[in-house]
Amino acid sequence: TEVLIRHFVWGWASEWCFFAVEILAAILYYYGWERMSARNHLILGWIYFIAAWMSLFIINGILSFMLTPDGWLTSGKFFDGFFNSTFWPTLILRTGICIMLAGLYSTMIISIQPGSAFKSSVVRFNAVWGLIGIAVMLPSFIWFWGSIPESITSIVGESMPTPARSEMLTWWFGGLLLIGFLLFGLLLRKRVNLIVSLIMMALGLLWFGSFEWLRESVRKPFVIYEYMYGNGIELAKADTYREQGLLPHIRYRTGDDGADLFRRACRSCHTIDGYHPLKPAFDGTDELFIASVIKGAHALRGNMPPFAGTEKEADLIAAHIYKQLDHRTIKQIYSLEGVDFGRKVYDIRCGKCHVFGGHNDKSESLLGLEPADIHDILDMAEDFAEEMPPFTGDSAEREAMIEYLQYMTTEGERSTE
Repeated sequence: TEVLIRHFVWGWASEWCFFAVEILAAILYYYGWERMSARNHLILGWIYFIAAWMSLFIINGILSFMLTPDGWLTSGKFFDGFFNSTFWPTLILRTGICIMLAGLYSTMIISIQPGSAFKSSVVRFNAVWGLIGIAVMLPSFIWFWGSIPESITSIVGESMPTPARSEMLTWWFGGLLLIGFLLFGLLLRKRVNLIVSLIMMALGLLWFGSFEWLRESVRKPFVIYEYMYGNGIELAKADTYREQGLLPHIRYRTGDDGADLFRRACRSCHTIDGYHPLKPAFDGTDELFIASVIKGAHALRGNMPPFAGTEKEADLIAAHIYKQLDHRTIKQIYSLEGVDFGRKVYDIRCGKCHVFGGHNDKSESLLGLEPADIHDILDMAEDFAEEMPPFTGDSAEREAMIEYLQYMTTEGERSTE
């Protein structure tokens, strides 16, 4: 927030001016409904539209900057960041969204009126605007996606499930909206009632929400691409933090170093048992395993930022997390047996980096291995890569995971044959 305010202060000031005009025009438009001439009332409507669209224009420049700051990274100039590579496609896309939502909202208002020729004509009129909005949205969405650096989009399907799911939802909701406008706006417009209009409005908001979720999540692990990570750590300072530690740079400290480090490095994205909880991911594990995962965070699926602290600080965070976990064994916590127990052990201890048939799949390297061979692999786990945590599970977890790995690789061989 500080970066956006500091570098776009005059943009925000301009947006506030347009916003003030927009709100004033809306108030006068509403209260002047029966008090002014049609001509003046229409002029107020155009003033409202222009001010609102200019507000969108400015905010869009700042929002798109967060994904594609482009030349601003080297120049620091306002317009190099504002008119970035995704500015124009998202401006047109958001304009199309507003047109579509206007058609949906107007349909919702007229839907409560009794059936008449007037209602039917208004529903059709609104459906045309909705279809125009979709006609603007879909190609500009494709343009937007093509304007994102390939270094981001190329890994979305493999290691970033949230934006991949959001992209899929935008196409589904867009298709359903198109069918809804054609069906109820043109062919069955006399059947439009409040329930139908509310469903259509919900689809429109879900489409909008899916797009915003995609825009926000696709730039992970950054909050400003290639400038600042999601936890507020600037790339330019990351090496300093790794050398000196995060603690000397935390301005307000409580005396609990583990908690302070957790809030600084992790809390912006994770809680212990609330939003993106860590408890289910680490229940039944130990401090050594948790610390190893923290140190190799950048290798986890989901595109997390690298840990920008010292090894000792990672240990302090691990201790802070561990004391809030369930300290029973994984078997005791989940009461599973056989392959199901092995699957749970794998998900907790390996699935954060390796997914069968997905991200960083290692199943081919396990084909044909005997249990003794897998035992050896688990013994050497931390030697395979710097980011790999050691296998610290008990003997029951080890045997169950070996059974699961053999089951999965055997099933893989069968499916290949």
